[in-house]
Amino acid sequence: MLSQESQKMVVGVLRLELYLYGVHSLKEKRSVVKKILGRCRVRFPVSCAETGHHDVWQSAEISFAVVERDEPRAHTLFTRIQEEIDHIGLSETSGSFSEFLHY
Repeated sequence: MLSQESQKMVVGVLRLELYLYGVHSLKEKRSVVKKILGRCRVRFPVSCAETGHHDVWQSAEISFAVVERDEPRAHTLFTRIQEEIDHIGLSETSGSFSEFLHY
């Protein structure tokens, strides 16, 4: 039987709505979203994907999921992801939602 401490984990989900700069077609949008997601996959231990606004040129919804040992660590990771996306300079965050499930 597992101890109480070994059963502790947190699944974190972050959903970001982005306004994409200078995008005039779905092809350009796919390129920008691909760059953002690729950079986040390389720099952070997360799963991520485009999850909404698929047919809107200048708007994207991207989501991230992570498993951590506690909520503050997941929250810190999500803050770093948002800072990285801002640093890339291809978009601005127009909305953010996060949720943490404790197991």
